[in-house]
Amino acid sequence: MAVSSPSRTPPGWPKAVPPPDSPGWQVPAVSWLLDHCPSDYRGYVGWRKNPVALAWVAVRHIDAQLEAMRQAYREVRVDLGDLVSTEALAEIQSDLEAEGLRLRASARGAQLLYDALQGKHYVPRL
Repeated sequence: MAVSSPSRTPPGWPKAVPPPDSPGWQVPAVSWLLDHCPSDYRGYVGWRKNPVALAWVAVRHIDAQLEAMRQAYREVRVDLGDLVSTEALAEIQSDLEAEGLRLRASARGAQLLYDALQGKHYVPRL
């Protein structure tokens, strides 16, 4: 990942985070990462002082959430099919799908931040 111009970021880069060659870009990166983790993570000084460690933990946390949503989607019909109406089941499946998509985007953003915090650079491809 190598930045070819100041405004270029890889697909999936969090919109709230400036490109990695911007001055002070790590501050909004830390904020974004903390926003995608449990609120208790804000209490860990070591992660806030070491953004690459926070990104490392965030990637794992988001990946675990994504796996939980995938598992829930696979099991929802069996586990809730007799407990909720057909309409409710369709809504629940739709919600699980939407949350899975949100988490996939978050996982991509967290991984890109982790890579950038390690000094990896984005090189756009034609």
